[in-house]
Amino acid sequence: MPARLPSWAWVTGLTTGAIAAVAVLAVQADQGTKPVAATPRPSASATADAKPSAEPEEEKPVAVPDGSGTGRRIVYSLGQKRVWLVDASDTPRRSFAVWPGTVAPDPGTYTIGKRTEATTGSDGVPVEHIMYFAQKSGVFVAFSNAVDGSSPPPADPGAQTGGIRVGKSDGKSLWTFGAAGTTVRVVE
Repeated sequence: MPARLPSWAWVTGLTTGAIAAVAVLAVQADQGTKPVAATPRPSASATADAKPSAEPEEEKPVAVPDGSGTGRRIVYSLGQKRVWLVDASDTPRRSFAVWPGTVAPDPGTYTIGKRTEATTGSDGVPVEHIMYFAQKSGVFVAFSNAVDGSSPPPADPGAQTGGIRVGKSDGKSLWTFGAAGTTVRVVE
């Protein structure tokens, strides 16, 4: 009959394994909370037959657009389809690409108004971290991310959608940064 391990050996082994797993997850979570100059995102025009590369490409930091104001703010560039989270010392803390809806806000200064944790987007996709900041032609404009992290399908040109979709991790950062009353500066 084989030798049997005492129960304390099992408990010690399982505890050590659990601590190691928690440490790995903590390191991964910590890496996701550090300021990032830019987060790579696929373009809305990415094709289905695109082949992933073995090495992810590093996106070079993109400068905050001139004329985007000063102080703590969210900067949204219509032309670059990009958002910056800028702290009170005018240092960009995070920048990421976005997928805008069919209705764009006019350039100008806005503030985050209503915030909704989760709902269903106008495209039928469950979304979270919704932060409304503008209205144009009766359409509310807001940042949000899909709960499943997906990018939106190409918008029907006839549809009136004001959702500016962001990636899931970017949505969480935007939600944390953009409390009600936070300035949003929209630039060309």
